[in-house]
Amino acid sequence: MEGIMNKLRHLDAYPKVNEDFYSRTLSGGFITLVSSVFMLLLFFSEIRLYLHPVVETKLVVDTSRGETLRINFDVTFPAIACSILSLDAIDISGEQHLDVKHDIVKKRLDVNGNVIEVRPDGVGSRKMEKPLQRQGGRLEHNETYCGSCYGAESIAGECCNSCEEVRDAYRKIGWAMSDLDLIEQCKREGFFQKIKDEEGEGCNIYGSLEVKKVAGNFHFAPGKSFDQSNIHVHDLQAFRKDRFNLSHTINRLAFGDYFPGVVNPLDGVQWMQKQPIGMYQYFIKMRTDTLSRQISFL
Repeated sequence: MEGIMNKLRHLDAYPKVNEDFYSRTLSGGFITLVSSVFMLLLFFSEIRLYLHPVVETKLVVDTSRGETLRINFDVTFPAIACSILSLDAIDISGEQHLDVKHDIVKKRLDVNGNVIEVRPDGVGSRKMEKPLQRQGGRLEHNETYCGSCYGAESIAGECCNSCEEVRDAYRKIGWAMSDLDLIEQCKREGFFQKIKDEEGEGCNIYGSLEVKKVAGNFHFAPGKSFDQSNIHVHDLQAFRKDRFNLSHTINRLAFGDYFPGVVNPLDGVQWMQKQPIGMYQYFIKMRTDTLSRQISFL
């Protein structure tokens, strides 16, 4: 065992010198101090570079086809209720996404900006109890409800079981709804009472959109939209109002996946509507094969 330990000592690449054969000097102490400080500075410098990476921006040609771009947004409207606010997206290829609800969340706000309620868009309609059949009379046991679409059926026998479905049926064929008091589903669900309850409230809407990488626009506006003679129209007759305050604050508007350190030019932008009727537009151009987007508040 002792022989193995001796052989191991001979392999030592850093043999120790006996203290009798070296002496400590002032210059040596000074060099030791300077080198130690220098090594500490290098150590903390490397740690800092590791914790704070340098972002290098490059411009490359996007050769992909058919892929979509995610738009993340968070916008606050202090003077327009969530129940009447809608989001549409239209691009130059003719593709339309009207009254987008998927991946959208709305927060009802009081006059002081405090949150009243948070719910995914399209959720929160009142439940129906013993609804009327299309031909009249109440539902009996094991019967299936099928409400009338009031002439807006796209196929024979189509059912509209809620006020939202009736409004969607009208929108799909390009009709405006003149009087919701005549729609039994809307009366039963208390559509106007819901609008009245939210009068004077604000709305914070946030979520994301998936759009094609082509020029287009997306906009926030009151009322449901529909196409009439190839013109994009919003139906406001149902709300019995002719003026809407579209003052807003863009808390966040980002394109693509989140990346730390990226500065979004419209983050924190605020616009206050001073006239009774107003519309505000933002134009943004992004270099993904020259993609431009228009954001509107109608």
